[in-house]
Amino acid sequence: MTKRPTIGDLARESGVSVATVDRLLNARHPVREETARRVYEAARALGYPTALLMEQRRQRNLPHYRLGFILKKPAHPFFAAFACEVQAAVNAAPSFHGIPSIEFVTSNAPGDLVVLLKSLGARCDAIAMVAPDHPTITEAVEDLKVKGIPVFSLLSDFAAGARAGYVGLNNRQVGRTAAWMVAKAARRSGKVAVFVASHGSQGEELREIGFRSYFRENARNFEVLDTLVSPGTRQLTYEATLDLIHHEPELVGLYVTGGAMEGAIAALREGRESRDLVAIVNEITPDSRAALVEGVITMAIATPLRRLCRELTTLMARVIETGTADPSGQIDLPFDIYLPENISYPTEIREF
Repeated sequence: MTKRPTIGDLARESGVSVATVDRLLNARHPVREETARRVYEAARALGYPTALLMEQRRQRNLPHYRLGFILKKPAHPFFAAFACEVQAAVNAAPSFHGIPSIEFVTSNAPGDLVVLLKSLGARCDAIAMVAPDHPTITEAVEDLKVKGIPVFSLLSDFAAGARAGYVGLNNRQVGRTAAWMVAKAARRSGKVAVFVASHGSQGEELREIGFRSYFRENARNFEVLDTLVSPGTRQLTYEATLDLIHHEPELVGLYVTGGAMEGAIAALREGRESRDLVAIVNEITPDSRAALVEGVITMAIATPLRRLCRELTTLMARVIETGTADPSGQIDLPFDIYLPENISYPTEIREF
C-alpha cells in the first residue's frame, strides 16, 4: 500500500521548514507568495491530499492589480497579436490577479498619448506603452511616477530616468543583424537603403544607427544611402519603395526598420523582377510571412511577444510591490529570426 505523503515530505520537497508548511496548511500566519507557490507545487507533485485546498486558499490571498497597456494600430496584425498575448500573460500570472486595460491609439501625436496616459493613470496600478521619445510624454511619466504609478516603455524606449523600465529588443543589435544579412546575402556590392517611419521612435533610430555602423565598420564596399523617412502608411511606403527601385539601378538591398512594411513588400513584388534585392523587415505578420515564402523578402526580425508579455507582467507586479525596478531598468529580449527556410505557412493565411 502506497504511503501517504506527510508534512515532512512536503517540507523536504519544497525546501522549507515543517513549521512553515504547518503555518500554510492551517493559515496560522501569512506566508510569502513565492513560498506558498513552492509548497503548493510540491503538494501537487507528491499527491498531498489537501493540495487543491491549498491552491484555492493561495489564490484567494493573491493581490489584485489593474494593469494598463497602450498599443498602436488596432487593425494591424502585429498589435492585434500583441494585445492577445498581453491578455493571456495577465490572466496566467501566478503571483497576482490581474485586470488588463488595453487601449489602442492611431495617432503618434504626443498630446494624444498623454491624454490617454493620464486617463489610465487614474485607474491603473502600472502602465506599459508604445510611444515616441518626447519631452511632453516624459513630463507625464514623471508626474505619474510621483503619484506612485510606474510606467514602462515597450519596443522603443522613452522617458529614460522617469520610466520604471524598458522591455523589448536591443534595437541597435537588431539593426546590425539586418546589415550583416544584407552584406552576406547580396550578390554584389552596391547601394543599400534604410527606411524609418518616424524620427521620434528611438527604437527605429537605434536600428538605423546599428545598420549604418555595421557597414561603416565591416562592409565599406557598400554605400548606405540617405535615410528615407516614410510615414507609417502602406501607400506612401509603397510609392517610396517603388521610386527607389526604379531610380537606383545600383541598389542591392533595403531594410525597413518599422512602419508600414506591407507597402514595401507590395512594391518589391511589383518592381524587383529584373534584379535580386536583399530585403529585411521587422516583425512577422501574414504579409511578411507570405513574402518570405515567396522569396520577396530575405529575412524578418521579430519580437518574441509571448516572452515579452510574461516578462513585462512579472516586472510590473514586482515594481508595484517593491516600488523599485531592476538596477538596469532594461530588459533586452533575444529576437527571433525568420528566413524562407524556417518559416511555416499556416493554412488560415494562404489567401491574401
